[in-house]
Amino acid sequence: MSRNAAGEFDGETPGAGAIGVSPPKATLGTLVLDTLAALLALVGVGDAIYLTAQHLLGNSLRCTITSGCSEVLGSGYATFAGYPLAAVGAVAYFTAFSLATLAAFGYARARGLLALLIVSMLLVTLWLLYLQAFVLHAFCQYCLLSAAITGALALIILAQRIRRTPFR
Repeated sequence: MSRNAAGEFDGETPGAGAIGVSPPKATLGTLVLDTLAALLALVGVGDAIYLTAQHLLGNSLRCTITSGCSEVLGSGYATFAGYPLAAVGAVAYFTAFSLATLAAFGYARARGLLALLIVSMLLVTLWLLYLQAFVLHAFCQYCLLSAAITGALALIILAQRIRRTPFR
């Protein structure tokens, strides 16, 4: 695959053409946004794996920026069906990384699935922020990092939607 003068990819998108319809060509801007989403998702994977490992090892985390890590991570909200909630986050971030990587390589269907995943992650993030602020009255800096990453991923998805929507 090569780029033309407009920064678009020439040739077919991998995996496309199964029904004889060529997908829209990816632009350089789309490639940059997909790559940025993949990199942010990797940071999320690292954060979530760190929290999962600390939870499974029974270690208490100290915050250096905020003062509520132990309260948040030791609460009943830190587990889901007996599993550390951070492990669910690690799976979600790894899935986001995988879908963003596929999208960067031209798989248009992956971009749609990524958008659905990120919207789901954003809704869970908003719920968890509500719990920290109004139920636990404590904030965990690692959780806030995860919330910031999810928010940034949502902004990337929004930017991609805006770029594809023709203005009339």
